[in-house]
Amino acid sequence: MTAVHTVAIAGSGAAALAAAIQLAKAGIAVDVFEAKAEVSALGSGITLQGNALRIFDALGVWDEIREAGYVFSGLHLRAPGPGAPVVAQLPDVNSGGPDYPAAMGMPRPELARILLVHAESLGVNVRFGARVTGLAQSDAGVEVFVDDESAGTYDLLIGADGLNSTVRDLIGIETKPESTGMGIWRSFVSRPAEVERSELYYGGPVYIAGYTPTGDDSMYAFLVEKAQDRVGISDAEAAQIMLDESRAYDGPWNSIRADLAAGAPANYTWFTKHIVPAPWNRGRVVIIGDAAHSCPPTIAQGAAQALEDAFVLSELLVTRDELDAGLWDEFHARRLPRAQAVVEASTQLGQWQIDGDRDADAGGLIFGIAQKMAAPA
Repeated sequence: MTAVHTVAIAGSGAAALAAAIQLAKAGIAVDVFEAKAEVSALGSGITLQGNALRIFDALGVWDEIREAGYVFSGLHLRAPGPGAPVVAQLPDVNSGGPDYPAAMGMPRPELARILLVHAESLGVNVRFGARVTGLAQSDAGVEVFVDDESAGTYDLLIGADGLNSTVRDLIGIETKPESTGMGIWRSFVSRPAEVERSELYYGGPVYIAGYTPTGDDSMYAFLVEKAQDRVGISDAEAAQIMLDESRAYDGPWNSIRADLAAGAPANYTWFTKHIVPAPWNRGRVVIIGDAAHSCPPTIAQGAAQALEDAFVLSELLVTRDELDAGLWDEFHARRLPRAQAVVEASTQLGQWQIDGDRDADAGGLIFGIAQKMAAPA
């Protein structure tokens, strides 16, 4: 027996598709509704920690993920200025355990594609251009409305529909993401041979400059600045801003600037923070992933936490007989403290940069969270 037999999922990101995959493997009928017209992923690349890789293995997609990305260990800190000298070499904690690399980078669209193909191969019904617009709960189930028309009644609706979650609004949760005061420029560029792991530059004209390898010939580069209104900026203007703001950084940034000058696209988003207090569910509707919590990517745990939400929820739905208070209590006990620790630590790291706190123990905070993440969710 399982606690549910039919599940609707709003969204098609990592949390949504991870839940869909695990539920479909257990024979549960899953419909995924995505408001966008096709699978897409904002941004150029993503850093995945070991605890995320452990879940990919459980999903059955680890071999494809590993093939599509670039695994690495450790983190280098460089100084701005001529030569970009390495000033610290920090080891990684294998948060996924000894069977997995400490971390890896990969293109976001490729991650989205792999998860979608795997979900569909298991019989998950994915509908694009289908926005969840309403719901009606009863003792028997939750009726889900898509584009204002009934899509049917399900045992459960999972809202994995991102930062600006419609499902979160529909169930009356008022907690919403708020700006941390930082914004980030990202670009997808070629990888110089010398870049073999993530590297960060602190100091200079922006809070943080860095890059992460995503493949044999690719990486994503980023600049973290004070949050600004960048709406309406053209592609050429965006690339020029990255060029101008990165001139204080030497080393591999010379190659990055060459790619930007040659037309590499740049995109901009704000860092946000929020965590919905328990409960994340209202009856037969629950939110997970960015709908439930968000944080700056200063510890690179955002995707891992979303995947853990999906994995823990799916495990409980598959192994329990009823969708009852006991199931929800265990879900919140396993997920809320862990997600909250990541949100608070990630936000603190960013705030130290904003405050210019040179005495802050950033390395100690990062290492401490990584050790916590090493224990399975």
